[in-house]
Amino acid sequence: MQSIDTLKNENGEIERENIKKIIPYEDPFLYIDKVMKLDKKNIIAIKDVKEDEYWVKGHFASFPIMPGALIVEGLGQAATLLIRYNLEDHQNFDILAYKIRSAKFFRPTFPGQQLTFQAKLLFKTKKIAFVNGKAIRKEKEVAKVKMVLAIVDKKMFRERYTKPKTEEK
Repeated sequence: MQSIDTLKNENGEIERENIKKIIPYEDPFLYIDKVMKLDKKNIIAIKDVKEDEYWVKGHFASFPIMPGALIVEGLGQAATLLIRYNLEDHQNFDILAYKIRSAKFFRPTFPGQQLTFQAKLLFKTKKIAFVNGKAIRKEKEVAKVKMVLAIVDKKMFRERYTKPKTEEK
């Protein structure tokens, strides 16, 4: 597996197609359009909220507000990428939401706006990482979250949940 650093462009950014090579997300559930900065402790990524997002017609119909859960998801995806950057052989692990310690929302986000996701790695062990994140639009905080993410062996985790179920009595 190539190093994540090799997926950065000449400006140190990671484009959408290369993000897909790092975290296991595809459209319509990839909530990061570009990574602007990535180092061992911090990530800054952007999300352009588009008019044709799948939730636009149904979430506050005729007044589409981006769901807070999707903002947290975008922050979680940024945090996942940050954690992977700190792992050797990151492709052998799945990074999973373990706990949202707190989430606060300060202003709505609408189609046509751009969010900047900032996440900071506070502490990491072999199996868990603590991350604080915030979503910003035009220099104003939209949301902030404190989360704990689990670092699990990909093969063991996936085998555990894909075994055929025995017939229930």
